[in-house]
Amino acid sequence: MHDALTGLLERRAPVGRETWRSFWDQLGDGGLDRAQALALLASLATSLPGHGTLRPLLDSLAERRPARPAGRWPGTVNVVGTGGGPKTFNISTASAFVAAATGVRVVKTGSRAYTSSLGSIDLLERLGVRLTSSYDQTADTLDRYGIAFAGPFVYPAQLTRLARTIAPTSMKPFGRFLNALGPFLADLPVTAQVTGVSASAPLAELRALARSESGTRPGRTLWLTTNDRGADELLGFANNTIHTHDGRELHIPAGELVPPGGGFDDLEPAPDPASAPAHFLSVLAGTGGEVATRTVCLNAAALSVASGHTTDWTRAVAAALEAVRGGAARELAERVRAGASRPPTRTEEMTHG
Repeated sequence: MHDALTGLLERRAPVGRETWRSFWDQLGDGGLDRAQALALLASLATSLPGHGTLRPLLDSLAERRPARPAGRWPGTVNVVGTGGGPKTFNISTASAFVAAATGVRVVKTGSRAYTSSLGSIDLLERLGVRLTSSYDQTADTLDRYGIAFAGPFVYPAQLTRLARTIAPTSMKPFGRFLNALGPFLADLPVTAQVTGVSASAPLAELRALARSESGTRPGRTLWLTTNDRGADELLGFANNTIHTHDGRELHIPAGELVPPGGGFDDLEPAPDPASAPAHFLSVLAGTGGEVATRTVCLNAAALSVASGHTTDWTRAVAAALEAVRGGAARELAERVRAGASRPPTRTEEMTHG
């Protein structure tokens, strides 16, 4: 049994970076069998270890990444959630489109469904929106539309290796671990990230990771959002808290920025996956219900403020509402869908093919 697995099971001391390095080396060489890979994932999913193990785990993966373009994408924000909260439609994906329609540069990362019926990638696939496959393509898409949806290339290749090693077992049973750490695994040169954290996610461990991220990625704004209703989104009818990477807490009480009425019944997902695209587009058009509109706009405002696009929350909410009610958000989604359906240009084929 590998020392990383022994350390996770015994939990007598943190598992350090050298141990994790050895684990990834053996995984890559085929030296770890399926049983050990399954046991490691099961241990992480059952009880997330402390910061002394998680930070070296993330660092050991980060050092194996291929080099990405130097510098950052100025004023760009990534939005991603941990999932696991009350069942709602894909609020963060909708807020990404709305924020982009107000001029915020947005990259959205996410996954297929682990704890819900339709993850962000599942929805985008049904909408006909392509994920990007490289940093260059992501930058080009950002320049063209102001929004991009990053594909699996932003995540460590070791996760794919783990998935292949445990096959035919799915990664879905380990969704708690993957959802919790997913926001810290994506490598994007953004200047800000807003991560919704549900009540089922380990907030204390994630806050510790967020604070240590300032040392590994200096100059990047990192927000974790929570509320007293357990959702991984900001809610107008809940008391919300934004936990910043420098240890501060920003409070947005119910009713402060948008009216406090409504509840989760107003945010329910589409009744079946086939109807999800139409329901999603109705939300972007402002015809999915007033509570849905206000919720999406509140979260879009968070992206605007976190990215530095504006410092005024009230103005950010007003701009988001105008993007929905004026049709800009729905129009942007349709342009992105149309762009995904067109054949690639010769330049794109040479650059990304």
